[in-house]
Amino acid sequence: GLGTQRWGGADANSPDAATCEKFMDYAILERGVSLIDTAEQYPIPSDRTRREGRTEEIIGAWMKRDKARRDKCVLATKITGGANVTPKNIIRDLEGSLMRLKTDYVDVYNLHWPARYTPQSNWGQSLMYHVDTERAPYYKNATSFEDICEAMGKLIAQGKIRGYGSCNDNAYGLTAMCYAARAVGAPEPCNLQGDFSLINRRAEENGVSEAASPVHENVGWMGYNILAGGVLTGKYIDIPAAVDNTNDRELAERLLANPRGRMDDYSWGKTLYRYRSAPALRAAAAYNDLAKASGMSLAELAIRWARQRSMLTTALIGHTSMEQLEQTIDYFDAELPPLDADLAWAIDRVHMRNRLPIFSSERVGQDWDGAGEIGERIP
Repeated sequence: GLGTQRWGGADANSPDAATCEKFMDYAILERGVSLIDTAEQYPIPSDRTRREGRTEEIIGAWMKRDKARRDKCVLATKITGGANVTPKNIIRDLEGSLMRLKTDYVDVYNLHWPARYTPQSNWGQSLMYHVDTERAPYYKNATSFEDICEAMGKLIAQGKIRGYGSCNDNAYGLTAMCYAARAVGAPEPCNLQGDFSLINRRAEENGVSEAASPVHENVGWMGYNILAGGVLTGKYIDIPAAVDNTNDRELAERLLANPRGRMDDYSWGKTLYRYRSAPALRAAAAYNDLAKASGMSLAELAIRWARQRSMLTTALIGHTSMEQLEQTIDYFDAELPPLDADLAWAIDRVHMRNRLPIFSSERVGQDWDGAGEIGERIP
């Protein structure tokens, strides 16, 4: 599926509207890509002239040019999470998305992140659940699973959505939402979306794949960040991201002025530091060696590995150029064989030496007092 977080955004190399329309022409109309994933909050980052909602507007303008286009793709969007998730806002925010998308329904409507507190809903390296945090004013009155499912059920009955789910959630959230839907007589969620890559196989090993299995809740999994923010293209292995070049200020300044990607942006480079932890970069380098030995790029290895994982129903990948888009679609070509068993086992052996590397760090100060690099609560 097409990931659209940066479409029309304020980043240095965010694709503009014209480029995004070319992406959809090529991916949807020529190559058969079947899903576009967006959100009311996109683009990220936004600014005064490229405001939140613009990404949906770009997609809607493209859809409007030919009514047949709507039938060629599955359209997924998201309501902003946290305290914004209320029954009233679920309905109101969807109306805004429908208006911007120029359609009368979306196929999948997700919470961008859960209404409740959960330790790893998106940023940083926090994994431990802290009971005291759920009592904080922001979370203690979070909308219940039952209220969420009832609101989503009403939208399905009205024909405005065909299914719903949650993003940046976990096995508890998925299972609780399914049980709540049954309790209130609403359709059950159809998908969960989250970070997934060679250096973040957490969803396969923390209960999500078990809960989502066809023999249990039978829910699809949309994996995003398949290339780990660009780290699994290999471009940050030999020449580190700008914010990591602390010993070469001149090089850092050049990279900041001409970023290779989001990791070379000062703000995003700091925010997304977990993908460049020392364990994560060691794992990426090991996977890169396997890719070279197999006659392929690291990006090809990462994408072909992801596409054959049993739990993954949709792989979401963002692009900044047509060249990137053409390459990634080629790696999904059905004629390409699965990775051979020896290579798959070699990948698993690297994984066993580098399990959950993006949640490991060698840069934890003694005086940080339980905080990670961006102030998140750790462990």
